[in-house]
Amino acid sequence: MAKLSEEQVMLRDMAQTWVRNESPVTKWRAVRDAGDATGYDPAVYAEMAGMGWTGVVIPEAHGGSDFGWMSLGLVVEELGRTLTASPLVSSSIAAGAIILGGSEAQKAKYLPAIADGSLVATLAVDEGPRHDPAAITASVSGGKLTGTKAFVAEGDSAQLFVVAATDGLYLVDGSDAGVHRSRRHMVDFRSHAEVRFDGAAAEKLADGGDKLLDQVLDRARIITACEMFGMTQQAFDTTLAYLKQRVQFGQVLATFQALQHRMAGLFSEIELTRSAIETALVTLDMGGDAAEAAVLAKTRANDTLHVMSREAIQLHGGIGMTDEYDVGFYLKRARPLEQAWGSSSYLRDRFARLNGY
Repeated sequence: MAKLSEEQVMLRDMAQTWVRNESPVTKWRAVRDAGDATGYDPAVYAEMAGMGWTGVVIPEAHGGSDFGWMSLGLVVEELGRTLTASPLVSSSIAAGAIILGGSEAQKAKYLPAIADGSLVATLAVDEGPRHDPAAITASVSGGKLTGTKAFVAEGDSAQLFVVAATDGLYLVDGSDAGVHRSRRHMVDFRSHAEVRFDGAAAEKLADGGDKLLDQVLDRARIITACEMFGMTQQAFDTTLAYLKQRVQFGQVLATFQALQHRMAGLFSEIELTRSAIETALVTLDMGGDAAEAAVLAKTRANDTLHVMSREAIQLHGGIGMTDEYDVGFYLKRARPLEQAWGSSSYLRDRFARLNGY
């Protein structure tokens, strides 16, 4: 486990207390049942902003705390535990893109609003059902962006889009007349929109160089892995608690050695995943090349959450998929996240290419 500073421990503990008391899974049920296209409660996001979470990775000069990606990861991990719906991840990824590639004027214009929670931003890259940055066709001519992005997280409510085009990343105001959104209903009930840009005014992020998109995607993969890791831990804890109280054939399920072995194996995989994610977060905070670390972190998160969510359902039996039990929500959220910013097969191929194969 990574060594945390006193301030990071305090931040993690605050996040744990808040999600436990103010944002349990019952709050997510309320958001789901409301059926709003935004997929989250704006009042809850305002609370997060009030606690400073929306500005964790943003420099102090632009209204943030510059507390680093490890600190953001600690918060996102706790939010994942209770499936708390918010645009914190998408806005932080977009902020990371502006920090990396934006001009001073762009940083001054957008980062303070993201930091105080008044501006919801998101990253729009993929144009098909699978992650493939090499297949981008969206283009800009005369400062106008044309193209369609599929399944954009928080695309229904985002006020600022960081859009990948053939020649770089561009900023697009969500209120532009050339921005058209279509809601996409997914199994996790979150906001996933198809966004069509039809001559929308676009402002290029000019300072990031040729590797800007890759660097932004590294951050997206790592911070998404943090949410997935929180979900994995909670699915494990919930399943273990169930096994300790469920009686079958006159015995508590947790006393069966076969089930003990399965849970021990899952615990080992979870700890390996923790190590990979923390290594990636530390690499980001140290300013190193996080390409390989991001691939390892997201691949581990994909594989471990996939297995844990499946095992959680199986070990609960048929009731695990009923709406009465929370455990089914983790599987439903897991599957879209496994595809976000790269499935395991895509990421393994990327790792090979990074190493010259």
